[in-house]
Amino acid sequence: METPALHTRRSVLALALTAPLIVAPAAQALAQPPSAQWVSAPYTYTMQKPYNLALSARYKFEGGVHTMWVYDYDQPHTQGSPTDPRTEMRFNQEYSSGSRAWEGEIYIPSGGSGPTVVQILRGSRPDGTRATDVMLNVANINGGTLRKDSNQVVATGIYNKWFRIRVEHTAVAGGRGTVRTYYNGALKLTHQDEGPATRYFKNGVYHHGSGRAEARFRNITYWRQ
Repeated sequence: METPALHTRRSVLALALTAPLIVAPAAQALAQPPSAQWVSAPYTYTMQKPYNLALSARYKFEGGVHTMWVYDYDQPHTQGSPTDPRTEMRFNQEYSSGSRAWEGEIYIPSGGSGPTVVQILRGSRPDGTRATDVMLNVANINGGTLRKDSNQVVATGIYNKWFRIRVEHTAVAGGRGTVRTYYNGALKLTHQDEGPATRYFKNGVYHHGSGRAEARFRNITYWRQ
């Protein structure tokens, strides 16, 4: 797990870079993983934010908590990109086969609607295939609802409290693998991925809604088998 002191030193350097690279050691497990074969591993990530703003304008790290926010009028992360505004941690560990998992605690303030807070992005993929294997989105209904895409509910009543998400992915080279999503330790969704690709995890706020979107993260762990 990152310490505030370590992160502060890295953040000073990161603010001077266009694409800041931040290194995080393996975090302490929040709970026993479903299989003893899972092991936590170090990870690195790059911060993505509106290209015309300093990182500190949309991100802070205090008391072990990563806080990210963005507004619907913000610029994309690269000039000229047609994508929505975001402030995200983009994991640099890419994979095309094998088992990987992202786990962490998330806090969404009330009223937030529209952001994707966790996703597996398919960076290199066949033409015509979907860009993501999973997108966990927040909707302003039923006290805050977390859904895969716009229709598969993971949990309701998520606002203003910490909850734990674990996304496991077993990728198959040349075929379709399996994604499992856990909420507070309970398996909520199981589905196939979108097929062969080289992909990576992301967390933060990738905002498809209106107004301000904010998400906080702590105890982030990267797992592999």
